Amino acid sequence: MTPNPLKEKKSLRILMRFFILPFDLFSGPMDVTSLPMKNSAEMEKTAAVQVAALMMAAARTAPKTRGLDNIKTAAITGEPAKSRLIAKMRDIASKEDRRSIGRDAANIQLSPAIVVIGVESNTAGLNCGFCGKPSCEALEQSDGVCSFNSIDLGIAAASAAEVAGRLHMDNRVMYSIGRASLDLGVFGPKVKQALGIPLSVTGKNPFFDRAA
Repeated sequence: MTPNPLKEKKSLRILMRFFILPFDLFSGPMDVTSLPMKNSAEMEKTAAVQVAALMMAAARTAPKTRGLDNIKTAAITGEPAKSRLIAKMRDIASKEDRRSIGRDAANIQLSPAIVVIGVESNTAGLNCGFCGKPSCEALEQSDGVCSFNSIDLGIAAASAAEVAGRLHMDNRVMYSIGRASLDLGVFGPKVKQALGIPLSVTGKNPFFDRAA
């Protein structure tokens, strides 16, 4: 069968347009402004939000004491929630003379997504004495916090941070975000402990490359 040059030329043109090459060998430069393109800032923010969702999933599936799930998660991905969080952190820093919390507040201003992980205060029913009380009942009567709640929170936060690290998303676990989130009532009164993990997509990790 004799090759048809016109058909071959048309097929090659279609193939090239399918792969969105910015230059068409047959008709010269293409108008790239008409192509469905997004800039890096848009895509990086989308990536941060997607990673935040995966981090929340990791916190949910993380190992827990006796399989009891007391973990709560939330994601702050825009306004006005982020401004309220930053304002509360600055308020705590000012009233309690905690300079590090004020530093963290400034540090997260450009974060496209912040994952907050809390744990409800519920005893594990093991009567282990780790909390300093003779029994779980005694702990409940004193309105204390079960040691295993703290352990579960740490495991969940570490699982979430590992996901961010594996996906090359800069992050840092911050107690200051958790403290402000509790003051804002993000999870309700049963949650007495929380940690925050802000994300960043920049050339250097701003959560570590900073003043002490």
